[in-house]
Amino acid sequence: MTTGPAPGGYHTSEDERILHKLGYAQELFRAMGGFQNFAISFTIISILAGCLTSYYIAFGQGGPVAVTWGWLLVGLMSIIVALAMAEIASAFPTAGGLYYWASKLGSPAWGWFTGWFNLIGQVAVTAAIGYGLATFGTALLNFWFDYPNTKEYIFLLYLIFLAGALALNLLNVGITSMLNSVSAYWHMAGVALIVGILIIVPDNHQSFGYVFGETVNATGFGTGNEGFSSLVFLYVFATGLLMAQYTITGFDASAHMAEETHQASRSAAVGMYMSVVVSVVFGFFLLVAVTFAIPSTEGALENLGFLVPFIWAESMSQNWAEFLLFICVIAQFFCVTASVTSASRMLFAFSRDGAVPGHRMWRQVGRNRVPQLSVIAIIIASALIMVPAYWNYLVGYLVGTGIAVIGLYIAFILPVILRYRLADRFEHGAWSLGRHYKWIDLIAIVWVAFITIIFLLPPYKSSVPWDDSFTWEALNYAPLLVGGALLLFGGWYVLSAHKWFKGPIRMGTEEELERLEQERLGRFELPTETAT
Repeated sequence: MTTGPAPGGYHTSEDERILHKLGYAQELFRAMGGFQNFAISFTIISILAGCLTSYYIAFGQGGPVAVTWGWLLVGLMSIIVALAMAEIASAFPTAGGLYYWASKLGSPAWGWFTGWFNLIGQVAVTAAIGYGLATFGTALLNFWFDYPNTKEYIFLLYLIFLAGALALNLLNVGITSMLNSVSAYWHMAGVALIVGILIIVPDNHQSFGYVFGETVNATGFGTGNEGFSSLVFLYVFATGLLMAQYTITGFDASAHMAEETHQASRSAAVGMYMSVVVSVVFGFFLLVAVTFAIPSTEGALENLGFLVPFIWAESMSQNWAEFLLFICVIAQFFCVTASVTSASRMLFAFSRDGAVPGHRMWRQVGRNRVPQLSVIAIIIASALIMVPAYWNYLVGYLVGTGIAVIGLYIAFILPVILRYRLADRFEHGAWSLGRHYKWIDLIAIVWVAFITIIFLLPPYKSSVPWDDSFTWEALNYAPLLVGGALLLFGGWYVLSAHKWFKGPIRMGTEEELERLEQERLGRFELPTETAT
């Protein structure tokens, strides 16, 4: 790696030189290493958050087979998607991430739609993580202080946790980076502890046949007793994949933190796919251990709203259940804090290119080089998107997870489609798939198309508008919200934005960007020898 002095003695690192070529000044503080970059994506995936708070989805929509085999299927496909994205992240290590990739590989229109789907998905996943945390926090506080487990008090606790995430994200990135490192170790140690305790402490365990072969259908479709070969059950199983797919989201954070990461062209790519690989392995053992501890299928179905806390409370003493919940609540708070960090960088970058109303506010960087107004905006949007949960927390949470998965994975795959179309004309970064991109990208595209369709469909019989059992509370609002967003942002682009949104801007020439950094950030270094 070679760096040299700019005019006036200012030194440009290789990371800054690459960023200048992409058209941006180094406005954010580059303080993260490769492990910290991995840690933020690993923290946002958070197997102690996603797959435990949404465990009820897979259990009611497929049962143990959807929990275990569904996790492995989704995990494998998600690794393939992450590999496809990592190659592009290496070529464009900028905070804009997905929308920047789509703009450069396609056109401003591609970037526009990718950016908005990504931003909506980021807000939705932050909200869903925070609300899942509130349900676990409610269960823990109920054990400790008889805290009411009603939807009103869950929502209040949700707002309190968001306020905590806001406070931490207003600090400098060095602190949040340190928290992400702590979080990564907390998650790995926490999984090991929980798995060990669930193996040793409960007096009774389910059989291997139950964990890997039992089917459950609590959706209302069919008779509820269909075997795995039934088309009805295959549909139910497919909708139950939402648990795993919702959990394995947010790994684009490695790309959004690229401008704050050293050796970003490699670190962001490796952080992205390794966060998924490690999560899939640890998550599998966690889910298997939880499923072995289920006291009974009937009891589980009667307590879907607080399913994992119920399993722990019924299979061991209250003290052990409280300890496991405490581990998860801390991990989930790390998770929502990291998700706010990632989402705020996406909003900052998208605003930097003028795509968001009020962009002049959201692109501002405070004295600690954190986009503080973007952080505040993400918190407010996350609070608002989960308002439906105030009336029905199960359906509200299901809608949040569905929007998160659909929004994020559409944004994930659009740049991959463009990269696949470019074939050998694609200019690689420091990390490349080589010729393997052909099958990896193709599988990723097909998989995302499949899950997008599945998660837009009714998960319950009572979600089907023309069925006699239909209720508005059970309706899957994801198609309405995603379709509405597509119409809104599509119409906006056709009627107005195509005239002024030209994709990622160039803030100046490389020399101009160096001067801008000195003037705006007050950065100045004494001349040193050119390093190799």
